[in-house]
Amino acid sequence: MNVLVVDDELDVQPLFEQRFRKEIKKGEVSLSFAHSGEGAFSYMEQHPSEVVLILSDINMPGMSGIELLRRIRQKYNSPPPIVMMITAYSDEENYQQAMKYGADDFLTKPLDFNLLKEKLKILVS
Repeated sequence: MNVLVVDDELDVQPLFEQRFRKEIKKGEVSLSFAHSGEGAFSYMEQHPSEVVLILSDINMPGMSGIELLRRIRQKYNSPPPIVMMITAYSDEENYQQAMKYGADDFLTKPLDFNLLKEKLKILVS
């Protein structure tokens, strides 16, 4: 499963690589990273059929995660990538917007990696 992680915080990359090292080593998961909504959308345009799951932060400078979600849902519908939104703020407004634009799930920071891995197992089976 190719996972695109979108977050403006640069320390997210080594954290995900460390937490998923076993799955990466076994070839179960490959991780790609974008540090902005614009970068993620550009990555999607260059690799349209490769990305299976997108984990996107909501609050980023420039294109927000919600705007990225909206654009992805408009452009990529076959096969549609699974999009999980991540935010440090579990407020109702962000949740409602994410669901309105077609988010598949909504996670809060700090990420519970055990829960995330369980969700990924369900997606792959």
